[in-house]
Amino acid sequence: VQLQASGGGLVQAGGSLRLACAASGRTFSTYAMGWFRQAPGKEREFVAAISWSGVSTYYADSVKGRFTISRDNAKNTVYLQMNSLKPEDTAVYYCAAGSQGLVPKRESMADYWGLGTQVTVSS
Repeated sequence: VQLQASGGGLVQAGGSLRLACAASGRTFSTYAMGWFRQAPGKEREFVAAISWSGVSTYYADSVKGRFTISRDNAKNTVYLQMNSLKPEDTAVYYCAAGSQGLVPKRESMADYWGLGTQVTVSS
């Protein structure tokens, strides 16, 4: 599976962005997917994840209620809708596919990674 994230940019605090992660390959619908982020000088951290069917979703406490993860298996794409953005959301955002049926809520649970997309939130 090859992953390509897009949709990042510069936004003011309180604004919104929608990230997309397009996947190649016909087996996308069998993978649980996740989003992670890495801020300057910090370790990469979990943001959100979604099961292969889209029925189950998981969020880091820091984004719960503001971010929404979703997927469209017909388009081989997973999305991250980010609302009420804060300066502390500034980071490079990465999408990842879970390994062997796992929901990628930790880096070690992901087999495939896309190149990141930069999100910058100004105060």
